[in-house]
Amino acid sequence: MSNRRFPFSGSGSGERLKFYPNMKAIIAEKPSVGIDIARVVGATDKKDGYCTGNGYMVTWALGHLVSLAMPGAYGYTKTSAEDLPMLPDPFRLVSRQVRTDKGMVTDIAAAKQLKIIDSVFDRCDSIIVATDCAREGELIFRWIYSYLGYTKPFQRLWISSLTDEAIREGLANLRDGSDYDSLYAAADCRAKADWLVGMNASHALAVASGSANNSIGRVQTPTLAMVCARFKENRNFVSTPYWQLHLTLKRQDAHRMFIHTEEFKEKDAAEAAYRKVTSGSVATITKAERKRTFQQAPLLYDLTALQKDCNVHYDLTADKTLSIAQSLYEKKLISYPRTGSRYIPKDVMRHIPSLLEKIFAMPEFKEYGQSFDLSNLNNRCVDDTKVTDHHALIITGIAHEGLSEAESTVYTMIAGRMLESFSPPCEKELLVMECACEGMAFRSRSSSIVRPGWRGVFARKEDSEKDEPERDGGTAEFAEGEAVPVMGHGLAQKKTLPKPLYTEATLLAAMETCGKNITDEQAKEAIKDLGIGTPATRAAIITTLVKRDYIARSGKSIIPTEKGMYIYEAVKDMRVADVELTGSWEKTLAQVERHTLDTETFMQSIRDYTRRATAEILRLEFPTMQEKSFTCPKCKTGKIILRSKMARCDHDGCGLLVFRRILNKELTDTHMEQLFSSGTTRLIKGFKGKKGVPFDAAVTFDAEYNTVFSFPKTGNGKKK
Repeated sequence: MSNRRFPFSGSGSGERLKFYPNMKAIIAEKPSVGIDIARVVGATDKKDGYCTGNGYMVTWALGHLVSLAMPGAYGYTKTSAEDLPMLPDPFRLVSRQVRTDKGMVTDIAAAKQLKIIDSVFDRCDSIIVATDCAREGELIFRWIYSYLGYTKPFQRLWISSLTDEAIREGLANLRDGSDYDSLYAAADCRAKADWLVGMNASHALAVASGSANNSIGRVQTPTLAMVCARFKENRNFVSTPYWQLHLTLKRQDAHRMFIHTEEFKEKDAAEAAYRKVTSGSVATITKAERKRTFQQAPLLYDLTALQKDCNVHYDLTADKTLSIAQSLYEKKLISYPRTGSRYIPKDVMRHIPSLLEKIFAMPEFKEYGQSFDLSNLNNRCVDDTKVTDHHALIITGIAHEGLSEAESTVYTMIAGRMLESFSPPCEKELLVMECACEGMAFRSRSSSIVRPGWRGVFARKEDSEKDEPERDGGTAEFAEGEAVPVMGHGLAQKKTLPKPLYTEATLLAAMETCGKNITDEQAKEAIKDLGIGTPATRAAIITTLVKRDYIARSGKSIIPTEKGMYIYEAVKDMRVADVELTGSWEKTLAQVERHTLDTETFMQSIRDYTRRATAEILRLEFPTMQEKSFTCPKCKTGKIILRSKMARCDHDGCGLLVFRRILNKELTDTHMEQLFSSGTTRLIKGFKGKKGVPFDAAVTFDAEYNTVFSFPKTGNGKKK
């Protein structure tokens, strides 16, 4: 037997645990999934941390139970330039750590579950891996397996939904665990790269800036750089005026506006052109062209496309959308949500007609379904070669009852997109008319929908507004060669506009393409895989930046905080903020996953990069950040000193001390400023109590200047 980290003699009674030669262990990623799988395989005897029965022992992780050790485990006990860069070889795995007021300590729940998993694995002769079928799910299992010191064979349950049928089919077609060695290698490399860049850059930043309350990450810093660069570009934009000349032609009660084909940069030239047109001017129609165009149906959702649309149409954050999609997946209602593919394979296509019939039964789509032709489905999203580990998001067909409003919204989005994707194109008629008047050329464009096709599914107002390129252009029509008296003309002054601030939707799109605005289709195709983060991690990156007080939401816009701008200004010209470089790593990790690049080559490039980036940061002269000073609200004499883990009064004998970490939340500099200046923070959402129940509260001082919760009042004036 291989080395054991946890010696077992029984379950509390001194009883020796038995080994069962034909028993199979199954490990899921979380309890809810494990219990579902246990029910399907007949392991109905529920124990503490596992289920057993029918030849199976089913246990589960609690997300990441094992992680890479912190610097202190390698002897890096102080933050100094002499210790940098930190390049552990080999890396060490430890039971999950949690941050407390006393520093990082072992998570008791994680340690307990690891012992249970060890006990289960120890008593079985083989293991079935049922963690999420993706990089992170593979990493969760492999690190547990390695940390516990096992060498037993294992097989992989690889499924795209959690329906009973999918689980049974997956168990009947288990794959050899070694088939996913490259997936694990990519995940392991990604985690170690994040450790090397993040730990070293953050420590170097602390040394260079004199503050430990800052951090830098392989993906988060380039993302921050995009937000800050766009914010500066928007705020520093100098608008320039231009002038647009138009004239109006009339036929009976209808009119049509024609716009001069060129914009005037100079006012004098615009006014001279305006004066050319008089009450006696006649316009000659030089072109009257109608053409049919077809707007193809959109592809099915991957996670990022779903997050973007949920943000655009329902103001849901990327993190919230992912959380809801995960909940729908665990309720067996949709396929695996953390997918980067917008296509389905041919074998899945066989199930689509029956799934569409179930969508037609939904009240939202009943009317659309009445005229839908199931015998002639649009198949542009069916392509086996473009399906990655998981196909696009689709519903499973299981009845969706008892959903929350948010869950129902996201489910309807996914179901509606399926209808859109398999619907005919939207057929439009484009009318282009041109005329000449006083030696100048004018143009009018308009479009109308002939057959809505896929656009009839939601019939969104915002979509229809895009159909008329020139608003209020009119409806009058003229024949080519016709001479029409000018009924009116005008000169409108306009101004250039800056690129808009990022919203969550546009930031996700920018993370997909490294922020490039590419119009050339060939060029776009060449770098389509060059993004930062993955569909599964982009939401978490945005959330991390918010939690660290680097960015904030302002309405639908995402803007940098003062702290975020400070970090950006310090590192904007450095490798660590290079969006394209980070994007190239994601592409390289994909090569590791496809067996086209070995792990050592990738890790060596990361180590070399870490050395250069660390040296760059240590040489950095930071811009001066205005320090905020607070008079102590308790003694009214001392000054409050803000530190990375706490804030305290510098007056001897006062003793006012506030720890940043409260339950599962970290108070930001903004929260601290609110607390010390007014005695209370604003409402902070998402605290979790000891039983894991979430709640919202403000943090305030009591009469003794201890921090306590203040709860919002309900509509009847009572506190919740």
